[in-house]
Amino acid sequence: MLFSNINEGYTMLNYIDLAIASFIALISTFLLTFGVRKFAIRFKFVDFPNQRKIHKYVTPRIGGLGIFLGAALGLWYLQPEHIHLTSISLGALVIVVTGLLDDRLNIRPVIKLTGQIVAASFLVSSGLVIERITLPFIGMIDLGAFSVLITFLWVVGITNAINLIDGLDGLASGVSTIALLSMFVMALIDLQLFAAYLCIVLIGANLGFLYHNFYPAKIYMGDTGSNFLGYMIAVISMLGLFKNIALFSFIIPVIVLAIPIFDTLFAIVRRASNKQKIMMADNKHIHYQLLEAGFSHRQTVLIIYGFSFVFGVLAIVFTESSFIASAVITVFVLFMIHILAELAGVVFGGRRPVVDGILRLLRIRTDYTKLK
Repeated sequence: MLFSNINEGYTMLNYIDLAIASFIALISTFLLTFGVRKFAIRFKFVDFPNQRKIHKYVTPRIGGLGIFLGAALGLWYLQPEHIHLTSISLGALVIVVTGLLDDRLNIRPVIKLTGQIVAASFLVSSGLVIERITLPFIGMIDLGAFSVLITFLWVVGITNAINLIDGLDGLASGVSTIALLSMFVMALIDLQLFAAYLCIVLIGANLGFLYHNFYPAKIYMGDTGSNFLGYMIAVISMLGLFKNIALFSFIIPVIVLAIPIFDTLFAIVRRASNKQKIMMADNKHIHYQLLEAGFSHRQTVLIIYGFSFVFGVLAIVFTESSFIASAVITVFVLFMIHILAELAGVVFGGRRPVVDGILRLLRIRTDYTKLK
């Protein structure tokens, strides 16, 4: 048993209830996705192949609706009480409806952005904002009047970051699950019960959907799913990670979400330098670079899972580390980000000395294995 402070009171956390809720979300999403897939085909919520995309066949793409419904059922079992639950739920509903419209009608980016801003507005109006952050060597900073702006930027930014990495079968679902696992552990450490509830039902729903979505995918989560997961991850980080006033509290959520965050930043830099529209899709993301390097679809997804797992573990260690240990972890994180930057093709004018060196070592190992 574990005790958590919620709304000035103490609530007992029952691990059996968490397991049951996660299982409900998992099995519900698994079963509901069969129906969602038929619905998507019937009403033409489908993704057509083109030059930029990897898949070769028309594929249904509102699997995120199954994730949303499965997570909702898991949360219904837990029956949580929280001051921000209504605003979070309304925001999630707006995000899902916006995603459904985009998956069917391919709405303009400005309309999608409007939906995300409306969802964030529910959070801000209820008082769920990023009020302060803690930076290394500086300490705690009260954001004051900027807290609302930072909150909007965070919610919109993370929502779109998860959306941008949804380019390969099982990628966004798996990366989100790893991030949520890390956040779940930190929520338990920091006694954030409601954040733990949200994490555990989303983990279950993601795993239930991954059966249908892992390569070769039978259905995609679409903007319905990627935007919903991004929104919920942003919300959970505000409930838990930004509430931690320990050293480096601002950096912790960035480490957890390093893959989607830095892939998004690299995409913005790349498109701006090429004089392209920031919202214009391309095939230069990290996962595409790995495919170009010669890895298979499944290998690419598993490699990015590995990166995400390392960042997730580092974030957990960060929360309990001394200053010196945190500094060492920071150096390692920067090295990992450097590799991501090379894969994204932003630095070194397309040259990738570190990544190419690693790939050469892998090929040597592979050739040696064949000789054996």
